[in-house]
Amino acid sequence: MSKVIEEGQVIEGQVKGIKPYGAFVEIDENVQGLVHISEITHGYVKDINEHISVGDDVKVKVLNVEENQGKYSLSIRATEDKPKTAPQKKAPVQSSNDESAGFNVLKDKLEDWINQSKERENTYRN
Repeated sequence: MSKVIEEGQVIEGQVKGIKPYGAFVEIDENVQGLVHISEITHGYVKDINEHISVGDDVKVKVLNVEENQGKYSLSIRATEDKPKTAPQKKAPVQSSNDESAGFNVLKDKLEDWINQSKERENTYRN
């Protein structure tokens, strides 16, 4: 007899099959659900086989139940703590006495380019 499976439950299951898009997990003797590749673990998963294998016992969270269609969406990732990320180092800021120095260089170049363009126009007209 099947037990009631509801959204939000965390239950044990066994991996019964692996496809490129996800893993099929048996959560009851008569019920299998799909763990989509994006729900295998935190971070990017290129190959599911690097994370789980057929026969592995896994803890899954039920994300969605469409019982009338026999579809159960599961997540292994939702049962794991999100990894703590190391603080990102910011690039050192170069200090300058003139904060607009970068824009002044561009401004000067722009004036040079405009003058060069005008010179070319005059050359072609003559």
